[in-house]
Amino acid sequence: MNNKSTDPLRYIAGYAPELKAQIQAMIDKQTLAGYLAKKYPKSHNVGNDKSLRNYVMDFKNEYMKKSAPLSKIAFDNKIHVVHNALGLHSYVSRVQGGKTKSNNEIRIGAVFKKAPAEFLQMIVVHELAHLKEKDHNKAFYQLCQHMLPDYHQLEFDMRLYLVQQEINAQ
Repeated sequence: MNNKSTDPLRYIAGYAPELKAQIQAMIDKQTLAGYLAKKYPKSHNVGNDKSLRNYVMDFKNEYMKKSAPLSKIAFDNKIHVVHNALGLHSYVSRVQGGKTKSNNEIRIGAVFKKAPAEFLQMIVVHELAHLKEKDHNKAFYQLCQHMLPDYHQLEFDMRLYLVQQEINAQ
């Protein structure tokens, strides 16, 4: 097995050994890519920061109207996918004159510019949920499922997508 930093299975490291073995078998048989392509045949058409902002704001307005406003929404080439696989949310405080101004920002890894539509949707839901729940706790996941009922399956499949992207890059 590869070392931890180059092992594509690191994206599913927290899952049960039996499940990881099933995924490894799919990798060995070279069937993972086909499985994902069949299950998620369409990529999204959100190709730039402006369209991403509109996409995120549509979700926010539908599910989280009363949450804090977002000052920045963008794809980010600098996000390291292993550590921030789903994107990055930040609460930025800046001093302007004598006042402190706070902004919420959402940045999504540029690797997801060509991802299946369902994965971008899942990532957006995840990052929006952080506006209300900062930690990955029960309330956070309940909010994610409220916005996207099959959230957990999509998160797992998105991780499989990252595994396949890593394999493709080798």
